[in-house]
Amino acid sequence: MTRRVIIDTDPGLDDAVAILFALNCPQFEVIGLTTVAGNIGLERTTTNAGGLLAAVGRSDIPVFSGAAMAMARDNIDAIVIHGDDGLRGVTLPPPMVAARAGAVDWLAETLMAAPSGSIDILALGPLTNIAHLISHHPAAAGRIGHLVAMGGTIFEPGNAGPGSEFNFASDPEAVATVLHSDIRTTIVPLDVTRRVRADRDYVEALRGGPAGTIAADLLTGYLQDDRQSRPLHDPCVMLLAAEPALFALEVHRLTVNLGDDADAGALTESANGSPVVVAMRVDVAGALALLASAFD
Repeated sequence: MTRRVIIDTDPGLDDAVAILFALNCPQFEVIGLTTVAGNIGLERTTTNAGGLLAAVGRSDIPVFSGAAMAMARDNIDAIVIHGDDGLRGVTLPPPMVAARAGAVDWLAETLMAAPSGSIDILALGPLTNIAHLISHHPAAAGRIGHLVAMGGTIFEPGNAGPGSEFNFASDPEAVATVLHSDIRTTIVPLDVTRRVRADRDYVEALRGGPAGTIAADLLTGYLQDDRQSRPLHDPCVMLLAAEPALFALEVHRLTVNLGDDADAGALTESANGSPVVVAMRVDVAGALALLASAFD
């Protein structure tokens, strides 16, 4: 069954590959992209989103820019990973259609106009836009079918702090808002995403069609500093939404570190925490095969 989805994103190398997969996946009808500052700042993430759509002839899909700042703290970025342009020098065409402002209002209008539960949100970056939707348009937020978000870590070491993951560290208050809500939410943490890795042979095998070639170029940029493989963090969101059977899901009761220490945004298991569905294990071979299948 095809699901209507909105991608909330901050592209970014692995975000871009995830978006390309979704655009080529028959399980999804992508009805819009909303952007957040995240990896490299809102102006660049928004330009990259429009450029990806232009590159694969999908400028019929609108892009709406969202939050430029975290809810209650200064932004952090991941330029060291993604480069100043977010794409490690991979050149995309300019957007064919200008992005519009007002992502949160557009999300609310779109959700209210559709049957309740009929639109899923695939969140690849900080959860700021979703948290603002919950705060300012709670009725619309309650109509989300399923929110699948890349973020957090349960047992794995962090990549932003000792126990914190970048997306959640970027806006801990947004994470707390989302996890305390009644939205059906599944998070895909580092415990899973670090298992799904692309090496150079896998990357080169993606080449062929336009989307696969762009994906291969992006992942080649991701394999920086002579890395032999890199984790495919954000594509795991799409893979779970497309084929949940590839993942083992567990319910964990979680709290969010809202402090100013190095582990801001870290998740902690607690009897008083919010119950959250978490992907904890993955069929790695199946996940990699599914991702590649979209680029055949």
